[in-house]
Amino acid sequence: LKDQFDNLDKHTQWGIDFLEKYAKFVKERIEIEQNYAKQLRNLVKKYCPKRSPKDEEPRFTSCIAFFNILNELNDYAGQREVVAEEMGHRVYGELMRYSHDLKTERKMHLQEGRKAQQYLDMCWKQMDNSKKKFERECREAEKAQQSYERLDNDTNATKADVEKAKQQLNLRTHMADENKNEYAAQLQNFNGEQHKHYYIVIPQIYKQLQEMDERRTIKLSECYKGFADSERKVIPIISKCLEGMILAAKSVDEHRDSQLVIDCFKSGFEPPGDFPFEDYSQNIYRTISDGTISTPKQEGMRIDTKTTVGKAKGKLWLFGKKPKPQSPPLTPPSLYTSSTPNGSQYPIFSIEPVHYCMSDIKTGKPRIPSFRSLKRGLVSWYSCLQGPALEDFSHLPPEQRRKKLQQRIDELNRELQKETDQKDALIKMKDVYEKNPQMGDPSSLQPKLTETMSNMDRLRMEIHKNEAWLSEVEGKVAARSDRRHSSDINHLVTQGRESPEGSYTDDANQEVRGPPQQHAHPNEFDDEFEDDDPLPAIGHCKAIYPFDGHNEGTLAMKEGEILYIIEEDKGDGWTRARRHNGEEGYVPTSYIDVTLEKNSKGA
Repeated sequence: LKDQFDNLDKHTQWGIDFLEKYAKFVKERIEIEQNYAKQLRNLVKKYCPKRSPKDEEPRFTSCIAFFNILNELNDYAGQREVVAEEMGHRVYGELMRYSHDLKTERKMHLQEGRKAQQYLDMCWKQMDNSKKKFERECREAEKAQQSYERLDNDTNATKADVEKAKQQLNLRTHMADENKNEYAAQLQNFNGEQHKHYYIVIPQIYKQLQEMDERRTIKLSECYKGFADSERKVIPIISKCLEGMILAAKSVDEHRDSQLVIDCFKSGFEPPGDFPFEDYSQNIYRTISDGTISTPKQEGMRIDTKTTVGKAKGKLWLFGKKPKPQSPPLTPPSLYTSSTPNGSQYPIFSIEPVHYCMSDIKTGKPRIPSFRSLKRGLVSWYSCLQGPALEDFSHLPPEQRRKKLQQRIDELNRELQKETDQKDALIKMKDVYEKNPQMGDPSSLQPKLTETMSNMDRLRMEIHKNEAWLSEVEGKVAARSDRRHSSDINHLVTQGRESPEGSYTDDANQEVRGPPQQHAHPNEFDDEFEDDDPLPAIGHCKAIYPFDGHNEGTLAMKEGEILYIIEEDKGDGWTRARRHNGEEGYVPTSYIDVTLEKNSKGA
């Protein structure tokens, strides 16, 4: 950086600009917090109750809870103002003061650097002038020497002319020697100043600029922390405000509110009784016996009941008179058993029907999200009871377990790849040592190579074990999804395989990606396909890794062994293969290198 003064000038200016940019960001955040707090206070003020002591409302628990929530929200707005104030004092104000000091310090360091550069330029100019003067005097001395030699060799030249030319030569030579000494002194001075400039003055200035820039970075880090601390300090109070809102929500009592409504609107009057029948035809039919006119009058009364009662009702209520009750009041069961009262009956309202309705609401069917929440809570509680984490992550839910196992398999594969690369490098190094013994002893690499091979075997076993667990998890997930389909679709899927060793079975708990299992009724299956010809080979494969094949339906193989492919991987991670002796089974697809024949693929 000894010749990068201008670049450091730009970098320090960029640092100050970035500091001011962050200060502007903090200022805008403060304005946002202030506006947010102001809007929250206006919102609380808008919805706060405005009533005098004479105008009292029924104190419903829902209204009281809402007023408490408004109070907590007002306190929350106050905490937002505290955040804005803390940011303005601790972050923004500190940034502005430090930015001013930083500009002053940077200006001073840059001026020192420019002065040092100007002094070096002045020394260079002095050296250059002395150099040019020395060069000019040397040329004049050469001309004087040439003139003297010409006159000295000229026979026609007088002795005075030769003597004059000799004196001129001596003068020019003397001046050239003086300029030479001056040029040498100036050059030595310039070289010393230049060395001092690039190795003492400028490094010191650059070190001061570096310390200034590092202090700027530290200040930014402190401001970042202060920015977060301003928010973190009010989190406990904000949490209390939110807890107050939750307590206000829990304080709502629907039964108390209903009782308040009942107490507020209960009149105390008795329900109206039955209207009496007013017979206006007695004066007309007095001579007729009661037995003769009783039936038609009753029929007519039944036809004109509504009209008669309406008239009587209007007449009675118009003058403020109430009919006397002629029948006992109805009981609450009659209110619900009779959908439409008759012409002379009216429903009776009391507290018991309201209580009956509230009981009916409470005993209604709960909503489904409640059961989901309960299920999630039970799952979390069950997970907590499982204790510490297990190697196969069986304490986790299926999806979380699948992700963890997949991550572990990926990590093991990366480690295996590293060990494989290391083994290849050791083998190549061993070959080089064998060809050139003077470079090293090949036997010295054997312990490391053996250790690498052991690590590779261990990693392969770990990968195989985790893949088995992953197959178990994915099998359960797939089985759970299969149970969502209809039985007809499941039947078609399970019957679509050619062999009982396929990955899809009727058992919902069987693994999908694991080693394929035999059918539940092998004898029936063998009887059905006993006379079928063996499947044709569609390709061949080479075993990359050894496989023990302990599970039923799998085929053991050695590293480098050649097998025939008779069925491709269906997406479950297993390929069906056959040996030369006719033995068949499933092998892991990741353990083999498959080569399919083009004319036989898909047969």
